[in-house]
Amino acid sequence: MTADLDTLLTALYVLADEVLPRRPRARRRPKITDAELVCLAVAQIMLDIPSERHFLRFAISRLSHLFPYLPKQPGYNKRVRALAPQIVRLLNVIAFCSPSWCDTIRLLDSTPVPCGASRETVRRSEFAGQAADGYCASHSRYFWGFRLYLLCASDGMPIAFELAPANASEREVAAEMLRRVELDGYTVIADKGFAGEEFEALMRALGAALFLRPDRKDEQPRFGGLGGVRQWVESIIDTLKGQLSLEDHGAHTMPGLITRVAQRLLALAAGLWHNWQTGIPGRHLTAYDH
Repeated sequence: MTADLDTLLTALYVLADEVLPRRPRARRRPKITDAELVCLAVAQIMLDIPSERHFLRFAISRLSHLFPYLPKQPGYNKRVRALAPQIVRLLNVIAFCSPSWCDTIRLLDSTPVPCGASRETVRRSEFAGQAADGYCASHSRYFWGFRLYLLCASDGMPIAFELAPANASEREVAAEMLRRVELDGYTVIADKGFAGEEFEALMRALGAALFLRPDRKDEQPRFGGLGGVRQWVESIIDTLKGQLSLEDHGAHTMPGLITRVAQRLLALAAGLWHNWQTGIPGRHLTAYDH
């Protein structure tokens, strides 16, 4: 098995066709199946073409040998948004099938997902009332939108995620997400923003074998700066932002934002999973971007 986009999409299609629920029988068979649409959505992210219209135009020459029918932009957008639950389901299946699932380390972090950069955009956006102002300490910048909370294995395989307003309490959102996953016996490594006795008590209650985070300046030394580990976590976030264009999502509605975030997480998971299949595990995705 080779590490290229065509092989990745073929392997992903076989898995998606087995996992995704079958549609009720209709009078007319759809020209493109749900499994094909999910693979097409992953290809869009791997090729780093945020505009759906531009991507579908490019796909005619690049992907038509894999997809006998390519939808128009309105139909593509509508179908992919409706498939958000199936995208998340496939993401969970890939994570469970990957050797990364057996990794005893879980990395916890959050990152901004901006949704507007001007006062007029904030006022007129459909995110008004849901998005909020927030501050990113690692890049010393303010933004308006949401934060993506991500729990992943050491290679970056997404295990769980949560999208919350930028001003929501980091510890409360992370606690809600972590209650949905198995942490018994795992070592959880997080940022100093998740410091606090209550949060550490939650980690113990969930069975985490060890909870590590960088020391804050106002407390006694415990774990140190964890500089190397923090770079480890940040490199995963950089992959989502750089290669997979997380901040260039282009969403204008909440369902669209959820779908496009899940779309990028699925692309990351599919790349990691396929790298395991080819015998070259790691977070190197450049083989799939052309």
